[in-house]
Amino acid sequence: MPVRLTGAEALALRMTSLLLRPHPHARPGSVAGVVEWFGAMQAQDAASGLWSLGVRLPGRTQADVRAALERREALRTWPMRGTVHLVPSRDAHWMLAVTGVRTLAAAATRRAQLGLTEADARRAADVLGDALTGGGRLTRAQCLAALNAAGIDTGGQRGYHLLWHTAVHGITCIAPHIGSEQTFTLLDEWVPDPHHPDRDEALGLLALRYVRSHGPVTRHDLARWTGLTVTDATRGIAVAGDALAAVDVDGTPAVVDAALLDAPREPVDDVHTLPGFDEYLLGFKDRTLMLDPAHAAAVVPGGNGVFQSTVVRGGRVVGTWKRTVGKAGVTVAVHPLTTFDTALRSRVDSALADYARFLGLPLRP
Repeated sequence: MPVRLTGAEALALRMTSLLLRPHPHARPGSVAGVVEWFGAMQAQDAASGLWSLGVRLPGRTQADVRAALERREALRTWPMRGTVHLVPSRDAHWMLAVTGVRTLAAAATRRAQLGLTEADARRAADVLGDALTGGGRLTRAQCLAALNAAGIDTGGQRGYHLLWHTAVHGITCIAPHIGSEQTFTLLDEWVPDPHHPDRDEALGLLALRYVRSHGPVTRHDLARWTGLTVTDATRGIAVAGDALAAVDVDGTPAVVDAALLDAPREPVDDVHTLPGFDEYLLGFKDRTLMLDPAHAAAVVPGGNGVFQSTVVRGGRVVGTWKRTVGKAGVTVAVHPLTTFDTALRSRVDSALADYARFLGLPLRP
């Protein structure tokens, strides 16, 4: 018989799954541990990706996180849904093979729109492969220059498409920034000892990691997050077996990490200042547990997929914030979506001060 949960109880468990509250059985203490816990973390915006890690690793700084990425504890690539994520380095190869490849189905149509051919894409991969062989690491601008020098037009969105296409095929990956510059390297050279599970094991790993880091969730949530079919999502949950437990959330069948069933389900009045591109919101299609639909337009203005950074109280979005980073400090503008009394504003300022410390800068008024 599935455990019955109210929406409030499910939200409490979900905040624990997301490592935004203490977990009774796990507290990853490194970048590698956090990324492996999630399996993949939204990171199309590099700064958001760094703070997503920082908020789950209290006391670490941005410099600490950057150093961990230089140690190859995780890397950025396009493993699913055509979106950049942080993934465990040893898992990048198989994730691209199982989930990333599904985004290639629409690539031919997009190439035609851009005036590119399959031959252009293959040639671009060869050019980048040659340019990066031997431990090479090129900035995005240098990669595009190499393609242009080889006679491949990268104007418009063509360059981005070719960089994406080469990475999804497992040839390159996004290496850590050098200064403010995105860089690329060869995946096989960056990760010389990749893990290669069979397909069933891979589906089970995807299910286990997604559920334990986001649950309670449904199999349809898993299918959307991975870009897999519901059939594959269902198979993954079955392969994960007793590690996952069935629950009922206000009448909707769902699954959760079985180890989480003894976690506290009572409301917690905590405050977080989260980056816009964080698994807290982007890991779900239905966000009503966390976000009042009346506030959706403020979090994603114009519905254009660009999420604002959020102020979260008790698991619910209560405001947004924007940062301006300068050499002398970081200035933050907070935009409440609910009533902020003096006490709440003080707690929000304290959370933002943690963010400023993460950057290694003072928080300026």
